[in-house]
Amino acid sequence: MVKQSERDELLAAAVKALATPELPHRFSALAKGLAAFDNLIVIAYHGEHRPAVLYREYTDPVVYLPMDSQYLGGAYLLDPFYREHLKGSVRGIRRLMEVAPDHFRRTHYYNNYYKQTTLLDEVAVFASIDVDITLTACLGRDRSSGKPFGKREIQALRQNAKVLCALLEAHWRDYRPASAAEAVPAPLVERLREALEQEYRIRLSPRQAEVALFILRGHSSLSIGLHLNVSAQTVKVFRRQLYAKCSISSQAELFALLMPLFARLTGHG
Repeated sequence: MVKQSERDELLAAAVKALATPELPHRFSALAKGLAAFDNLIVIAYHGEHRPAVLYREYTDPVVYLPMDSQYLGGAYLLDPFYREHLKGSVRGIRRLMEVAPDHFRRTHYYNNYYKQTTLLDEVAVFASIDVDITLTACLGRDRSSGKPFGKREIQALRQNAKVLCALLEAHWRDYRPASAAEAVPAPLVERLREALEQEYRIRLSPRQAEVALFILRGHSSLSIGLHLNVSAQTVKVFRRQLYAKCSISSQAELFALLMPLFARLTGHG
């Protein structure tokens, strides 16, 4: 972590670089002065459309190998940061494991996608362009450093959150994604039900499809019950019905069944 005088110089350099190609590099230098990171990626989320990558840098190229094919190909639908964006007009600092569901580390998304990246910790600066467009500058620690962010680093990011958000919003204020001209996608639950029926002749109720997505994102039965305002026991009934209709018996099988459909759900299958 750099001294305040150095931080002021880094901020001044970032302000001067606004609206120029140099801004992402200056933003990176400022953020690194607050919390040293191994990788940085700026992602634009637009409603329920497919996200777009605006900038990336890394120490180890392995960290972003699954990004274009897997994450942008549909895995983002299970990402806690994407779910945070869907709340609308989100600003500030979010640490992945603080916003992730209670059983996130048990999910096949975490074990089959996230572990491939070698990420150990991730903190995102959330900035809001408008109600539908969120920018996230994700700072990551991976196997390059081999350790998570420290408390002082997280605190420094939080203390400077308004400045970091303002830089992103000012630089990309005129950004409009290619998907802006596209029709608004139907709710994910509807798209999932339609894809399952077309592909496998499996007919799920809206509630069963909803539970399937909660399971894949890493919510326990208790957590799902709190979101749906039903008891954990009722959630277990929905889960049994879901598994019976899909002829499966585990979350691993549910993941294997639904992940190939996600690219279709985002219009890129």
